[in-house]
Amino acid sequence: MDTQAALWVVILLVALALAFDFMNGFHDAANSIATVVSTGVLKPTQAVAFAAFFNFVAIFIFHLSVAATVGKGIVQPGVVDTHVVFGALLGAISWNVITWYYGIPSSSSHALIGGIVGAVIAKSGASALLSAGIVKTVIFIFVSPMLGFLLGSLMMVLVANLFKRSRPSKVDKWFRRLQLISAGAYSLGHGGNDAQKTIGIIWMLLVATGYVSATDTSPPTWTIVCCYMAIGFGTMFGGWRIVKTMGQKITKLKPVGGFCAETGGALTLFLATALGIPVSTTHTITGAIVGVGSTQRASAVRWGVAGNIVWAWILTIPASGFVAAIAYWVSLQLF
Repeated sequence: MDTQAALWVVILLVALALAFDFMNGFHDAANSIATVVSTGVLKPTQAVAFAAFFNFVAIFIFHLSVAATVGKGIVQPGVVDTHVVFGALLGAISWNVITWYYGIPSSSSHALIGGIVGAVIAKSGASALLSAGIVKTVIFIFVSPMLGFLLGSLMMVLVANLFKRSRPSKVDKWFRRLQLISAGAYSLGHGGNDAQKTIGIIWMLLVATGYVSATDTSPPTWTIVCCYMAIGFGTMFGGWRIVKTMGQKITKLKPVGGFCAETGGALTLFLATALGIPVSTTHTITGAIVGVGSTQRASAVRWGVAGNIVWAWILTIPASGFVAAIAYWVSLQLF
């Protein structure tokens, strides 16, 4: 392939990565806005604009630890090429489209990780993967919803005890205001963790094709700005099919419950981002919502809906990995 053709391949793959990032925001908008919409604190159009703003503001707050994990901590140096990146992105995008269509809140993050793993194995086998990055990502598939559940339920118990002598109408009024803070914090965590995954894969691509040195400690500024903008625009369009599942089908939420779920979820995302771990915002907020619902009574949670979501989580990495492997082989014939 000549130099000009190779450049066009890189440009098209960057565009594909930004399309994935847009879809990530679109697919995961429900994570940021479902609780604040279902409790009636904000109208849907207000909520997506609010969430998109905080998605982008995260650019000024979080260090690029997650981007470094995705870009340099999952695959052995020298293995990644344009075919691997194409396969990874196509695998992730395919799974996102399927789960969005059926209204299933799955993880865009783990779809991307699964895509990378599937494409790399198709090229060089499992030995080309870095176990440390894979292991901590897999561990947090279980840790993030459990931590979200724990923090969400603890917040709910704490708030219930603090306001047990207050009139319900007064509590509702207060938490309608406080939920704006918790929703903003969750959207901040969403942007901070999820935008960085796309930054990581573009960084991986640029290093593999020689446009960026492997010794650089951060990717080009334009990749950071473009990725945060893409996820923000995706959130603006909103994945309405999933909002209903997250906001009402798992458990009925009031403003106080929405505040506790978002706060518990936001704390989990802040911790994971600080540690450089790419986690699922979907897993996190679902765990927090279930935690809030379970403090009322076990029957307040629709466990059948929660069970379907868990099955989607389990299938995400292998399903996106399988599609990515096929896409990798197809790409060998295309460019």
